[in-house]
Amino acid sequence: MTHTAERNSGNLPAEISSFVGRHGELDRLAALLHRSRLVTVTGTGGVGKTRTALRAAERAGARFPDGVWLADLSGLQDPDLLPHTVARVLGVSDQGTRRQPEVLADFLAERSLLLVLDTCEHLLDACAELVGTLLAAAPGLRVLTTGRRPLGMPGEQVLVIEPLPVPPEAEYAHDGAVLRQEADALLEHASVALFVDRARAVDPAFSFTGATPAAVARLCRRLDGIPLAIELAAVWLRTLTAEELADRLARRFSLLTGGDRGLARHETLHAAIGWSHELLSPPERLLWARLSVFPRCFDTESAVRVCADELLPASWIPGLLESLVETSILLRVEHGGPFGEGARHRLPTPVREYGAGWLAELGEVEHVQRLHRDRFLELVRRYDAEWYGPMEVLWCERMQQELPGIRAALEFCLERPAEHAAGLEIFGDLFLFWLPCGHIREGRLYGERLLAADPAPGPALTRALWVAARLATAQGDVEAGMRYHDECLRHARRQADPSAMAMADYVAASAAMIRGDFAASVRLLESAAARYEGNAEYGDLITTYFLHALVLVLGGDIEAAVAMSERCRSAALRHLDGWGLSSADYVRALAEVRRGATGSAVEYARAALRFKARLNDSLGCALAVDVLALAAALGGEAGRGARLLGLGQKIWRTFGTPSIGSADLRRIRDLCEELARGTLGGHAYEREFAEGRALDLERGFAYAMGEGL
Repeated sequence: MTHTAERNSGNLPAEISSFVGRHGELDRLAALLHRSRLVTVTGTGGVGKTRTALRAAERAGARFPDGVWLADLSGLQDPDLLPHTVARVLGVSDQGTRRQPEVLADFLAERSLLLVLDTCEHLLDACAELVGTLLAAAPGLRVLTTGRRPLGMPGEQVLVIEPLPVPPEAEYAHDGAVLRQEADALLEHASVALFVDRARAVDPAFSFTGATPAAVARLCRRLDGIPLAIELAAVWLRTLTAEELADRLARRFSLLTGGDRGLARHETLHAAIGWSHELLSPPERLLWARLSVFPRCFDTESAVRVCADELLPASWIPGLLESLVETSILLRVEHGGPFGEGARHRLPTPVREYGAGWLAELGEVEHVQRLHRDRFLELVRRYDAEWYGPMEVLWCERMQQELPGIRAALEFCLERPAEHAAGLEIFGDLFLFWLPCGHIREGRLYGERLLAADPAPGPALTRALWVAARLATAQGDVEAGMRYHDECLRHARRQADPSAMAMADYVAASAAMIRGDFAASVRLLESAAARYEGNAEYGDLITTYFLHALVLVLGGDIEAAVAMSERCRSAALRHLDGWGLSSADYVRALAEVRRGATGSAVEYARAALRFKARLNDSLGCALAVDVLALAAALGGEAGRGARLLGLGQKIWRTFGTPSIGSADLRRIRDLCEELARGTLGGHAYEREFAEGRALDLERGFAYAMGEGL
């Protein structure tokens, strides 16, 4: 599980280049953050809003015991997913039926942290609504946002980031040699200092002598002191001198403006990006345009799949990516991952916007977006086929990285009726991402949207209905789950598809278990297992064995439950399937606690929790913690049982419906409370329970595993 904020922790990224200037802005931001709970940093594109805000946030970190947390919103287009994105950053599970802002408000209510929302301009209303809700609920919360416009909220303090100071027009306007002391004086202008810093990163031998200082002063004035424009210009020192750079930019801007040097700042940045664009080779420009369909980061393999054709052969793409990194068009985010997918890159927002404009000029937008969708359709098919097995955790981590691209692919499908079937397939094939990896709520949101579009019947629709039913049932929403089940079963019968009918049986069995009708649930699970075994569908079979064992133990048939859990375990071990094994361990723990073998129950429950936590499976974690709590209370450790019950309550609060609506699973918690309260007394019980609920999940899971406290 992605854990919640540790004390003195956060997720601010390491700076990839030196920070130049902005001392006054940083001091003003520090003062604003001290006296105001909502501060917004605004300014034109490329002016350095994000860098300045993050540096200020890092400097303020010591004031926030629960950390400084960054939510990058640049790749997010759907305002409905804003709360999910913030929750994911904070490590708050989003698997329940409660509104996500309520879950976040509960999480933040007793914490002291700084939340940074970066790039809000395209989500202003959604950001304002969420920030208002969170600030009202959490007195220890402060929010720092960046964007081209303020949120427009009461009490919001705004700091406008201006371009870096440039030398006056009359200062060193000539191209003659500049004295050393004059060059030193020029370096006091932050724009010049930034150019020189980036120039030396490009060429460590760069010399700021002779005619160069005057040329740099002209260049910085021409670029209006906009940091991104200056950085883009500096990289061309690999092939041009500072004097040549200044001359070429002067000609470029003169043609654009008819000699008017009073360019609006956004036009200045656009012109600087355009000038860099012209200096690139045609293949580099074409790749830049096509890469603009990626909303955030992408790997080399994805760039090849989406951008390569006869004009851009696949063998060229890695080298072209390196060229774009060298010219600061692309930023390298991280090196390759365990799947051999190559390094990950991203386009800065203004650069991506420029590339998107060129892609539109080329008339390739929908074509390349479809290739992007196809890439992610291919990726989720592979995920669905390969997830069960030794790579489960790595696959989960990989898909967490790819989530912005997955969202973009789904949005593409939702906007076009002809693509609904592909959208249904993406949604269905991600079942093992939505559920075990902690994205039930978001998965259900996309499923509802796709199904509301009235897609044509077919296997993709049938599976999507089953997945929607599973997600609803996992949240304890049996009514919605059975609506989807009925529709799924109708299509399955029409298609005479045994796997689809087995899927429907599984959903009905889950609903019957929640209702307490164990006999009906067992009959349905036996039917589902027979169909899956006949088609050698391991992944679905293992979940059926698990649910069957759970129903048996809840129904009181302990020996049969143990046998079925061992059947689940054996199948999981054959496939090196950690999720299946941890599920079998949970049921075995529940059976052992029912037998009164609390020591054995603890070992099995801890084994289950260990893996469920790695997968972000908060439902599995909550169930395992509940068993550990009951085992502690039964074993004479009432205080420990109460603390673990409090920890479990923290996890269940993200669902809204404790124990996914099952009265029998809730009885585990009720019995634990009864035992612990009876031993400790009401006051001591409440104190221990509150202490467990106050633990962040990382410390809480360590405690559950027998470490600490």
